[in-house]
Amino acid sequence: MNEQLDRPEAPSGAGLVLTHGASGSSRSPFLIALAAAFSARGVTVLRYDLPYRQASATAPPRPEGGARDREGLRGAVKTMRTLVPGRVFMGGQSYGGRQASMLAASDPGLVNALLLLSYPLHPPRKGTELRTAHLPELRTPALFAHGTRDPFGSLDEIEAARGLIQARTALLPIEGAAHDLFRAPRRAGPDVVARIVDGFLAFAAEG
Repeated sequence: MNEQLDRPEAPSGAGLVLTHGASGSSRSPFLIALAAAFSARGVTVLRYDLPYRQASATAPPRPEGGARDREGLRGAVKTMRTLVPGRVFMGGQSYGGRQASMLAASDPGLVNALLLLSYPLHPPRKGTELRTAHLPELRTPALFAHGTRDPFGSLDEIEAARGLIQARTALLPIEGAAHDLFRAPRRAGPDVVARIVDGFLAFAAEG
């Protein structure tokens, strides 16, 4: 199954398409926990396997497959539009968040806001290889949830990247976390998932 749908008991009318990182899937524990928490707040969540994951349970994404992954996300958003009457959001972890932001940059009216989890700003130890070329074209509000020890980008680097975006943005730092926010240490707070959900819903309510 390529899609996992989490329907709330008391729908708010909003929907979220949520996708995974390069080594993950729609059944990753982090996405499952996030979807449950969003659903508890009334948001319908569609956890989506990107096309490269649909093709293989283990193979990593390939650069030449990015466009296909983005079109898959576009289709998932289209599906969500048939399921909810209200605003639709799109979110992704690492690679999935990057593809979501690239898709939104090419189609400004596609979704109402983005949730970018551990955005992979550059490969570890390769700070000059920035993945920011599309950010000046991004017109969709975006919340970044990012660990303070993430090797794919420091908080200062994320702040600089936010400055390239011509839309409202915010940064939710997760203290002590590396790239996997779900394994954040205790000092990050009692419930990182709840912090992310609360932070994003508050951010989305502002726009």
